[in-house]
Amino acid sequence: MRFSKNNDVLGTTNRGNAAESGLCTLCRADCMGKCETWLSSLVGRKLLYPRDFGTVTAGANNTTHVGVSYNSLRIQGYAYGAQGLDKGLSNDPDDCIFPNVNVATEFGYKTKTKSRMPLMTGALGSTFIAEKYWDSFAIGGSLIGIPVVIGENVVGVDRRSIIGTGKSKKGKIKSAPELERRIDIYLRYHDGYGAIIVQLNVEDTRNGVAEFVAEKYGNKCIIELKWGQGAKDIGGEIQVTSLDYAQFLKNRGYIVDPDPTRKEVQQAFKEGAIKSFARHSRLGGTNLDTVAEVREDFMKSVDYLRSLGFDRISLKTGSYGMEELAMAIKFATEAKLDLLTMDGSGGGTGMSPWNMMQSWGVPSINLHSKAYEYARLLAAKGERVVDMSFAGGFALEDSIFKGLALGAPYTKLICMGRGIMIPGFVGANIEGALNPERKAAVFGNWETLPKTVSRLGNRAEEIFTSYFDVQKKVGKKEMKNIPYGAIAFWTMADKLACGLQQLMAGARKFSLTQIDRNDIFSGNRETARETGIPHCTDVNDESAKKILNF
Repeated sequence: MRFSKNNDVLGTTNRGNAAESGLCTLCRADCMGKCETWLSSLVGRKLLYPRDFGTVTAGANNTTHVGVSYNSLRIQGYAYGAQGLDKGLSNDPDDCIFPNVNVATEFGYKTKTKSRMPLMTGALGSTFIAEKYWDSFAIGGSLIGIPVVIGENVVGVDRRSIIGTGKSKKGKIKSAPELERRIDIYLRYHDGYGAIIVQLNVEDTRNGVAEFVAEKYGNKCIIELKWGQGAKDIGGEIQVTSLDYAQFLKNRGYIVDPDPTRKEVQQAFKEGAIKSFARHSRLGGTNLDTVAEVREDFMKSVDYLRSLGFDRISLKTGSYGMEELAMAIKFATEAKLDLLTMDGSGGGTGMSPWNMMQSWGVPSINLHSKAYEYARLLAAKGERVVDMSFAGGFALEDSIFKGLALGAPYTKLICMGRGIMIPGFVGANIEGALNPERKAAVFGNWETLPKTVSRLGNRAEEIFTSYFDVQKKVGKKEMKNIPYGAIAFWTMADKLACGLQQLMAGARKFSLTQIDRNDIFSGNRETARETGIPHCTDVNDESAKKILNF
């Protein structure tokens, strides 16, 4: 772990058990604080520094010499040089300051998608959390200028969706109100940075989601094929507490457990013995037996999506073994995809079988280390390797730097799931507490502000350090339409961006394209062996000895 449950230096604490990322293993929408991500949604970049300046000193308590994880990687610093300064800047100390570090990035094969910082959301799909707080996630992400992903099954679980029958997918969806709402909200504030990505699973493909998106939105969206994710390997799940809704989902073609059409289950629900149902998706690729068949099927899917008019196509894969990882990188490269997101075990989800999430799949650092190795093999053959995004347990600015460096030069983005959702929860709770008439509309959970918030102020302008930055972006009149969750998202992202700038400046890298694997080293020998990143005392050891003999 990077630190214990309580971090006295920052004045933060985890409500529950702390995960490798620093988040609680169970993150609650009604949480009153105050882990580092929670508090940074309010005070932003202030949380980069120890609290109570003038009355304290602070020292690190890291344990990066133990175990293999991203926390066992350390960031290199240099005492001279400056690389990647923007045009018009020189290596004069007045220009070589961290605010001049450019954290913008871009990805894509032919059509480049720009992002103001190397961050994207995880897939926010059919979970009710994603639906309730979507305005905060989407508006916040759009204003920041980063990609936001609409996950699987959004159309299928929406009672208002009208889906026709028949084998033809074109025109099959007559109406998809929730999907349209999500896309439209993001596009409302889109200014050329970031993108809205729509994900497809087995049910989405059957229902004709790609055809619907292509016809209504065209190339305003990136379409994403999905092989899996790092938290589970059996497809997406949600939990429903209504027998009627469970039966609706069953009739729409989903797997529902226990089966709500069985009389025994209905009786158990009536008596209160069964209180909820789990809705599951289907496994993909079950009719494929060889790598050649997987490749052929994948290429056909990509060709079909291109025939619909999509210029930008991405792939999301999970923490399967090395064979699937190699296929994902090779096939995505061969198909000239725009982005490949690789999600390692150690991340989170809205609802996955707990012991599966604990025990299944390849840990993120191992998966991402092999991804770099495989990408380098393709590059050595002269292939233009697909742009990559790493996911699986990222939450803080140092982990963003480490992920980018570990996969450099192929990794363009870091994908954050739960860490990006926390600001939406916090903002909605504050908005509901300060504006009781809006509490239900924004899904606030608090009656009044807890002391963790009221100590900062009693108005949004006092509570969120980035309030006026958002107001400058959208205008004073438009602020009434910006949910507090989006303001909190901006505030947290500002802290991440500033922290990343500081780490990059220390490494003397003033643009993201300059980050490479020499900017990190391993804190222990086991991590060095597993990642290929040398141990800290081995890095530049030969050149150091030459200096001594100079």
